Amino acid sequence: MANLKHEIERRRTFAIISHPDAGKTTLTEKFLLYGGAIQTAGSVKGKATAKHAVSDWMELEKQRGISITSSVMQFEYDGYCINILDTPGHQDFSEDTYRTLMAADSVVMVIDAAKGIEAQTRKLFKVCARRHIPIFTFINKLDREARDPFELLDELEKEFGIGTYPVNWPIGCGVSFKGVFDRDKREILSFSDLHKGQNKIKPTPCDITDIAKLDELIGEYQRAELVDQIELLDGASFEFDLEKVRCGELSPVFFGSALTNFGVEQFLENFLKMTTSPLPRVSGDTVVDPFDEEFSAFAFKIQANMNKNHRDRITFFRICSGKFERGADYFHVQAGKPVRLSQPQQMMAEERQIINEAYAGDIIGVFDPGIYSIGDTVCSPKKKILFEGIPTFAPEHFAMIEQTDSLKRKQFVKGVEQIAQEGAIQIFHEPNTGMERVIVGVVGVLQFEVLEYRLKNEYNVDVTRNNLSYQFIRWVKNKNIDIKKLNLTSDTKWVQDFKGNDLLIFTSEWNINWALERNEGLILEDFSTD
Repeated sequence: MANLKHEIERRRTFAIISHPDAGKTTLTEKFLLYGGAIQTAGSVKGKATAKHAVSDWMELEKQRGISITSSVMQFEYDGYCINILDTPGHQDFSEDTYRTLMAADSVVMVIDAAKGIEAQTRKLFKVCARRHIPIFTFINKLDREARDPFELLDELEKEFGIGTYPVNWPIGCGVSFKGVFDRDKREILSFSDLHKGQNKIKPTPCDITDIAKLDELIGEYQRAELVDQIELLDGASFEFDLEKVRCGELSPVFFGSALTNFGVEQFLENFLKMTTSPLPRVSGDTVVDPFDEEFSAFAFKIQANMNKNHRDRITFFRICSGKFERGADYFHVQAGKPVRLSQPQQMMAEERQIINEAYAGDIIGVFDPGIYSIGDTVCSPKKKILFEGIPTFAPEHFAMIEQTDSLKRKQFVKGVEQIAQEGAIQIFHEPNTGMERVIVGVVGVLQFEVLEYRLKNEYNVDVTRNNLSYQFIRWVKNKNIDIKKLNLTSDTKWVQDFKGNDLLIFTSEWNINWALERNEGLILEDFSTD
């Protein structure tokens, strides 16, 4: 039991979120460098010959220079076992990010110092706030021109309704960026564009009252500005309160530059001390303690064809309690059957390593023959608990997808079904039609492009896509209603999912109200698949 407690206590499992191009993937790679997980950082936007970001494993991600799917990376650093969940920044892939946040104990939010809070950051933060997830803020790109840091803090506090505590404070920005002042340690970390993070930067102890030393380090003008700013912060800003940090009510803020590796190691070291080991999880009225000896986990992500050599399907489980042991018998709650989690793997993006054990807080990938769904619970046979399902977002965009070669029907059906099981798309069909064409619903339109790319490259199937004008979808809850006799507008379509459930898709909310007003007793329900 002592070893179990020690192993779980040293786990840190967090997600990194941001708006596209705020520097999230760059920051992730610098973390991996410190842990020795990679030897050189890749560049998402480098030359064609450059090594690509290790967390962006899908070929389309490398072509587009954006993260399309979340990836999992585990590494050791300073006695901690760290599980990073790198999430897509683009809003069209927010559903994948949402599910990934369900597996995290804390969140690192990366903000571009010139742009501040952007739409996607705002949306993701609300998910964190609902779950009271601790949020740590890294304000990035101080080596470029940036907004006033007080403005950025004020925006964070007003937008998100939480307090902020700047652990360090920037001295200038862009060409005049001299480094950061550590408010607690009273020392300066000096910035040099030539440094590039090759060795750990040694801070210079310097109290804010040591005028002569400050003048020598940063110059008289910037010293005067820094002294005024620190006095203002010390007198008027929120006080540091670790309990509030861990309840998601106070966000520690760090300033730095991920690209030049400035301030990243200091951020990581502070973050690991402030954040928690794995948190308890709720199962109905039961709180599942991570230190419970009985194993439990839930599936939060499914990914087919991560490795072209394997052509397999991996389900990612977040371990919530106890210890996982390879070869042990577990129980798949939704199926009501005993199960063995075969080929258990620790992940480094698409790189895999078979493991024999894992602990609460860890993310493991297991081979999936098609039996798991997102939100499923697996646990020790003695435990028999059920974690809450993970809701699916309602699609907002629809398109008709058809195979161009009728001889490849089998590959087409397999492709759309497998990709749908991952949760990124929803598939429907018109009643009494075959599978030569399907209606696909997505949260963001870029998912259509990903679907077409993956059908072509993973299943060797070419398709045509016709975008449809529908925007809303509702379940038909009446089981005995004859949908063909309903009074609906001409641009309302009746579809079914592949379990035979009836749904209606609409071009406007006006059409939804029309259906309800002109069909007495009709019951429509918002779309979710939790």
